[in-house]
Amino acid sequence: MTVVTRFAPSPTGFLHIGGARTALFNWLFARHHGGRFLLRIEDTDRQRSTPEAVQAIFDGLRWLGLAWDEEPVFQFTRAPRHVEVAHALLAEGKAYRCYASPEELAAMREAQKAAGQTLRYDGRWRDRDPAEAPEGVRPVIRLKAPRDGETVIEDQVQGRITVANDQLDDMILLRSDGTPTYMLSVVVDDHDMGITHVIRGDDHLTNAFRQTQLYRLIGWAPPAFAHIPLIHGPDGAKLSKRHGALGTESYRDMGYLPEAMRNYLLRLGWGHGDDEIIDDAQAVAWFDLDGVGRAPARFDMAKLTSLNGHYLRRADDARLVDLVVDRLGQTVDEEGHRRLLAGMAGLKERAKTLMELAESAAFYVRPRPLALDDKALKQVTGDGATTLALMRDRLAALEPWDRTALEADARAAAEAHGLKLGKVAQPLRAALTGSTVSPPIFEVMEILGRAETLARLEDCCAG
Repeated sequence: MTVVTRFAPSPTGFLHIGGARTALFNWLFARHHGGRFLLRIEDTDRQRSTPEAVQAIFDGLRWLGLAWDEEPVFQFTRAPRHVEVAHALLAEGKAYRCYASPEELAAMREAQKAAGQTLRYDGRWRDRDPAEAPEGVRPVIRLKAPRDGETVIEDQVQGRITVANDQLDDMILLRSDGTPTYMLSVVVDDHDMGITHVIRGDDHLTNAFRQTQLYRLIGWAPPAFAHIPLIHGPDGAKLSKRHGALGTESYRDMGYLPEAMRNYLLRLGWGHGDDEIIDDAQAVAWFDLDGVGRAPARFDMAKLTSLNGHYLRRADDARLVDLVVDRLGQTVDEEGHRRLLAGMAGLKERAKTLMELAESAAFYVRPRPLALDDKALKQVTGDGATTLALMRDRLAALEPWDRTALEADARAAAEAHGLKLGKVAQPLRAALTGSTVSPPIFEVMEILGRAETLARLEDCCAG
């Protein structure tokens, strides 16, 4: 059997964290078993589904690196097929027309509520003669679900789960306007797409019982189900925006790397011993459903940020330069690219997000005269200004221009004037970077080059 999984989001908003993890688990399971990962856009809610949301899903999956294996299926376009299946069930006596009016159903629910009963359709048209149908009422089509016995699901995460059939009512397959319901559409699409494993959030567990009944009444074998626990916030409450329940594009814009996001989402509810850093090759090799826990995972922004810092340190310098340039908000010329590339090894050691990396790298490409922050300004006044003038004159003829020679010259200057090295290095740092925090200043000077270093020092001395 070839494993076929699917991710089936509704395009009513961004691709949120829970959806991204569901997509990742489906992608990994398919890749682990040498199968296929498919994408279906469940756009039957025409009022809430938007092209912008569809594009956000595509963009989010592409950013995460979760490539699907066939053209996406759009559920709305398959409505005729869904209707066909419902009418086949009707012809076989496995479904029926229900003429109950909205007012009738409201009264039924009120009576059930007053009696302390579970609110569900009572089957009043299940065995009734259609000849008794009231005029002017357009019927819905309901499934004639089994009333006796029980429905059992051997869930690959939750284990064996059973529900008594008398607890499930006759669900609607086609609405009174003839349009198919979500429950019918999902079953038909999963069957027609050859889905072997349905991996989704455990908020769909109740749906699985109804869908299993529908599969069996149609005569199709249900797929294997795996319902994964939802993601909670650090406080154990349902994940919300205050916890970090944002769209994937927000994490991209905040400067997280997709490989860090994949690693982090993988560890939200799945584990492989004590391993925390798991690259893509390991994830594909190791991932299976027996590693998914039954308890809700807890989203921790601090852990994600720390993990992202790890992946930044491992990332290719040229790739990081391109990502940083996109965040600088200015045009960067060839010399600027050279400086960023030369300095990236030192810069990325101190950053945890691309935003932090861009902020710390910006001094390499800012136009002169460089703007200095308040702390830096204090370093280039008084004795600091005198030190800068001294170093400007010494550095003009220094050979060779490399970090070793630059540090040796600064030490010699400090010793000659009875200063500690920091009293020379800090004014240089302030003048050359605009800040009192930077990579090692002699590394910075080497990367800036003699001309730029002297020009920035001159700007401070002239100011």
